[in-house]
Amino acid sequence: MQRFLPSEFGTDPSRMEHALEPGRITFDEKMEVRRAIEAASIPHTYISANCFAAYFGPNLAQIGTLLPPKEKVRVYGDGNVKAIFVDEDDVATYTMKTIDDPRALNKTIYLRPPENILSQWDLIVKWEKLSGNVLEKIYIPVDEFLASMKDMDFGGQIIMGHFYHFFYEGCLTNFDIGEDGAEATLLYPDVEYTRMDDYMKRYL
Repeated sequence: MQRFLPSEFGTDPSRMEHALEPGRITFDEKMEVRRAIEAASIPHTYISANCFAAYFGPNLAQIGTLLPPKEKVRVYGDGNVKAIFVDEDDVATYTMKTIDDPRALNKTIYLRPPENILSQWDLIVKWEKLSGNVLEKIYIPVDEFLASMKDMDFGGQIIMGHFYHFFYEGCLTNFDIGEDGAEATLLYPDVEYTRMDDYMKRYL
């Protein structure tokens, strides 16, 4: 049986009806595709891969760079909201395993590697331990973060909105997976996923 896997891979759009504008448009558009798939009874699997490690891990979730900060790090709120970070190669591995797995048919598969469910503060501590470099922390209260969006262009506001949901709201971890979904590391315990400690070592 053929199966359609739409190229979503990030946050589950079905849980983002409350998302901030203008970033909400990305979730609304994905839901339009989902509704069309389901209305046509097309066999499918949705992949919710959360945060791609390259974009959020080694840079300690800093906006505007993919490299680790050298002196200062901006901390969202108190830095303790949990997010989920997944190596891109692992995303591909789990995705390939779902293609002919009947347990994944017409479901959302969430990638939640247990040791990669981390807060921004967890990332900072890991990097400081690996690098031996203690960073100056600049804490950004939520009202200050949201206020800073007003002067940004459309693309900047979308990015900031997503960061708000990830690192202030905790949208990746603040729900339980229901009967319409499953968790990838439980379905495929044979996969040796990359821990963020090892991923970040590539940037030393």
